[in-house]
Amino acid sequence: MPDWVDAGVAEYAKRMPRESRIELVALKPAPRGGPAKSMLAVEGGRIRDALPAGCIKVALDERGTLINTMELARRMARWREAGRDVAFVIGGADGLDAALKKTAAMQLRLSGMTLPHGLARVLLAEQLYRALSIIGGHPYHRE
Repeated sequence: MPDWVDAGVAEYAKRMPRESRIELVALKPAPRGGPAKSMLAVEGGRIRDALPAGCIKVALDERGTLINTMELARRMARWREAGRDVAFVIGGADGLDAALKKTAAMQLRLSGMTLPHGLARVLLAEQLYRALSIIGGHPYHRE
């Protein structure tokens, strides 16, 4: 990943409230060579193995539901009240395994436009920070 991606995600992570821990786990891509469908299944298994047990999975997908920031904040507040970890999953260049997406509580679309992986990471980090600011009554978000 380019340095600006790591710097952008780190900037929003350090702004997060103490009780809202953000952890970015990046998996190295599996070696290429097989059919894309089987590669997605392998990657999906690796992602599932890396997720916290019992977490709420939110799969980022270009065909997912497009919501606004206020709706994201409402959902995050409900998830927080449930007391469970939430994992936002961004797939590789070929997307996410269909089986992994089926197990997600939600499939979320960040934009109607195709975004490079790194930009999606930074955009997601900013939106998580913004949603937590709304929940906490911080003036970062203005309506």
